[in-house]
Amino acid sequence: MNAAEIRRRVEDAGHTFPPVGTPVAAYVPSRRCGHEVFVSGQVPWEEVGKSAMATGIVPSQVDEPTAVRAAERCGLFILSALCDALGEHGELEQMVKLVAFVAATPDYTNHPKVANGASRLMVEVLGEDVGRHARSAIGVASLPLGVPVEVEAIARVRGL
Repeated sequence: MNAAEIRRRVEDAGHTFPPVGTPVAAYVPSRRCGHEVFVSGQVPWEEVGKSAMATGIVPSQVDEPTAVRAAERCGLFILSALCDALGEHGELEQMVKLVAFVAATPDYTNHPKVANGASRLMVEVLGEDVGRHARSAIGVASLPLGVPVEVEAIARVRGL
């Protein structure tokens, strides 16, 4: 699946395809290594580089449905960074793995539900064969910029 098809599928699913997120520190949005692309952790920007769609800790400051939507937003930025890495000639073969970090209170244990926001987006946009992936969902004390969720990815590609 090439970048143009991914963009079209995002829009067909009713989402706006976001611009590639601008790194806020010393890293790049993605890095290719052989047939894999590693996408840096993406946060749920409302406006890239300016404001996040939500900030705070789940569930004391950010409710679970908002955190799920934030994870979905992270997934959109993953697809944007991946399309940027694919360029004109690359093709996505498989979304291999997502890792979701959820800023949560110590007693919160529903991290997988939050991570489902990104996971479901991948299957919705990319289909079962390409979008289904392995995943980890991890609770943390805090995340950059105070966001409630950050998601990173590994994808298998060809033609780069």
